[in-house]
Amino acid sequence: MPRTTAKSYFWKGCRNSLPFIFVAGPFSLLFGVLATEAGLKLYEMLTFSASVYAGSAQFTALQLLREDAPTLIILASSLAVNLRVGMYSASLTPYLGAAPLWTRAIVAYFTVDQSYSLSVAQYELVPEMTLSERLAYFFGTNAIIAPLWYTGTLVGAILGTGIPESFALDFALPIAFLAMVGPMLRTPAHIVAAFVSIVVALLCVSIPYNLGLLVAGTAGMMAGARAEQFLISRGVKI
Repeated sequence: MPRTTAKSYFWKGCRNSLPFIFVAGPFSLLFGVLATEAGLKLYEMLTFSASVYAGSAQFTALQLLREDAPTLIILASSLAVNLRVGMYSASLTPYLGAAPLWTRAIVAYFTVDQSYSLSVAQYELVPEMTLSERLAYFFGTNAIIAPLWYTGTLVGAILGTGIPESFALDFALPIAFLAMVGPMLRTPAHIVAAFVSIVVALLCVSIPYNLGLLVAGTAGMMAGARAEQFLISRGVKI
């Protein structure tokens, strides 16, 4: 059996991230187009995309900018949308928490939906991976997608409104989340958490500044934890 190395895990992360090209490509193009329509200059858009690197938060901030919302509201809403990354970080800590501070800082920057979902699935599948192998896999999941995101926003900004609306680039976001969430629903506790999150999110859709997402996420985690405890108490193997 061939020996597995950190380098091989890096390339495996690259390969596993390939399907997300069909999400990150259109999504980044759309952001570039909308940023141009919102009046952002090219350097402003590129700085925005490179410094934040969080698609949903970027779109939230951009929409509020177009509506001339107060700066505080823009920051609070973007933070609310992106707080799920805090949950991602807590989930990754048992696997990557022993890395040096500077490495964890880079990991924090590149922790997005696709890198998190792929990495956690891989770590759970192969728990004997070393820290270097885990880090290599994590960075592999970003090696293609991150440059594609930066390039796509640039191309979208240059093309501007030249991309026809019939291309429907905004299809990328819901498809991305479906692609990531589906394979992770492996236990009844996961399903309960997802179901409760969906129901609560729909009930809280009228809460301003996207804060309903935080309520839904919290409710989903609580429901999932309770479901797991119940199943364990009944002797069900999780």
